[in-house]
Amino acid sequence: MTLSGMTGFARTERSGAYGAVSVEARSVNGKGLDVRLRLPQGLDALENPIRELAKARFTRGSISLNVTLTAPDAAGETSIDQARLQAYVDATAHLVDRGGARAPSVGELLALKGVITSEDAVLSEDQIDARNAAILEAVEAAFDGLKAARLEEGAALKGMLDAHLGEIAELRTQAAACDSAMPQAIKARLQAKLEDLLDGTVDPDRLAQEAAMMAVKADVREELDRLKAHIDSAHGLIDGGSPCGRKLDFLSQEFNREANTLCSKSSDTQLTNIGLALKATVDRLREQVQNVE
Repeated sequence: MTLSGMTGFARTERSGAYGAVSVEARSVNGKGLDVRLRLPQGLDALENPIRELAKARFTRGSISLNVTLTAPDAAGETSIDQARLQAYVDATAHLVDRGGARAPSVGELLALKGVITSEDAVLSEDQIDARNAAILEAVEAAFDGLKAARLEEGAALKGMLDAHLGEIAELRTQAAACDSAMPQAIKARLQAKLEDLLDGTVDPDRLAQEAAMMAVKADVREELDRLKAHIDSAHGLIDGGSPCGRKLDFLSQEFNREANTLCSKSSDTQLTNIGLALKATVDRLREQVQNVE
C-alpha cells in the first residue's frame, strides 16, 4: 500500500435532464473519520450510501462534502409579485415625500426579497432516479479524486519522514561513538576526579564500586538499542502504507521518550547536544506524522 495524507480537495460535476449536480469534497487532519455532509433538501435518503462510499476509501480525516443542485433549463415561469412590490413602494413613499431619501430604482425594487418569484420545475420519477444516481456517481468520483490528492500528499510525507528517520539514525550513531557512552570512559573520568580530590590516593575497590554505579546510571546503550528498533519499526510502517498514522504517532512518542532519557543520562556536553538535536528531530518527525492517515 501507499502512504496517504489527510488533506486534499476534489470537485466533480454531472448534468442531464434532471439539471446539474456539483460535488465538492475536501479533507483535513482528524483523529478518526468524520464525514460531514451538506445535501440539498429532500436528499436525506442518499446520506447513508454516501457515508458508505467514504468509509470504503478513508479511515481517518475530517471530510466535508457539499452537493449543489441546479434546476433544469425548463424551470417554472418567473413572475413579479405585484402586491409585495407595491408594499415596498408604499413603505418607502413617506421617506421620499419628506425628502429624506430618493425614490428607489426599478432594479433596486426587483432585487428586494420576494419580489421576483419562480416555480421550481417538477421532475418526473425517472428524472429523480437519474438525478440521485448522478449524485452518487459524482460523489464517488469526488471521493476518488480526494483520495488521489491525499496520496500525493502521502508521497511528499514519505520523503520527509524518511529524511527525519535518517537524521535520527545518524544522531544515534554519533551518540554511540561518544566516549561518555562507554563504561571504560566513565571509569577513567571518575578516577581522574578522585585522584585530583584525594591527592592521587585512590582505593581500587572503592573506585570500582563508584565506577560501576556511575556506569549503570550513565549507560545509554539500552536507549540506543531501542532507538534502532524504533527506526526499523517506523520504516516498516511507512513502507507498508496507510493506515499507519496512529501507530507512527505512538512510535514518535517512544522516540521522544528515548531522547529525553538520553539527555537525562548524559554526563558531558557532546552527548547532551546530540540528545537535544535528537529531540528537535523527533519533534519534526512527530509534526509530520500528524498528517498521515
